[in-house]
Amino acid sequence: MMTRADGLVQRRNVNRETSDGLARGENGQSADKLDYEEDIDDGDSKETRLTLMEEVLLLGLKDKEGYTSFWNDSISSGLRGCILIELALRQRIELEKAGMRRKSLQMRKVIIKNETPTGDVLLDEALKHIKETNPPETIQSWIEYLSGETWNPLKIKYQLKNVRERLAKNLVEKGVLTTEKQNFLLFDMTTHPLTDNEAKLRLVKKVINLLINYCTFTFSL
Repeated sequence: MMTRADGLVQRRNVNRETSDGLARGENGQSADKLDYEEDIDDGDSKETRLTLMEEVLLLGLKDKEGYTSFWNDSISSGLRGCILIELALRQRIELEKAGMRRKSLQMRKVIIKNETPTGDVLLDEALKHIKETNPPETIQSWIEYLSGETWNPLKIKYQLKNVRERLAKNLVEKGVLTTEKQNFLLFDMTTHPLTDNEAKLRLVKKVINLLINYCTFTFSL
C-alpha cells in the first residue's frame, strides 16, 4: 500500500524526469533541424523576411514603375546565382572539395548535401534538377542551365521560367509590392510597384553597411 509520503516522492521524481527530458529536447536538437531562416535575426518579422533572390530583385526594381530596366541583362544570371547561394546557405548543396589541383570556384562541381525540400518552389525546383543530374555540373554551367542560356538542347529542360514574375508575386504576398497593369502603346504589361518603402530602405541600409564593413576590413589589412 502506497503512503502519502511515497506518492509525493514519486510525483517529484516524475516531474524531475519530465523537466530533464524537456531540457534535453530543447538543448539536444540536431544541427540539421535548425533551419536557415531561424538562424537569421535581422530585426525583420517573418512576414517581411526576404530570400536572397527577392532582395536582389527588389534592389533592381524601379519603385514607382514596378519593373526592372529593359537594359539590365545581368539580373537573369544574377538571380540564378542567388538561387544556388540560397541553396548553399540552407545546407542543401555544396561544392566538391578543391583537391590537390586547387580548382577555381567556377570549375568545381555542385553536389547535393541534403535532399530535403526547402518549402520554396523555386529553390526546390532547382534542387530537383541538381539532384537528377549525373555526373555533377559546375557552378557556371548551372547558372547557364537555369537561365536557359545554353546551346545544349538536352539541358534546356533545366531552365527556370518566369523567375522575376514568380519572385515579384512572392513580394506581393509579403506586402512589399503590389500588382498593376500598365499600357505600353502596343501591349499591356503587369508591373509591381513598391508599397513597403521601409522594407526597401532596410535592404539598402543593409547593403551600405556591408560595403562599409568590407571596405573597412580591406583597408585595415
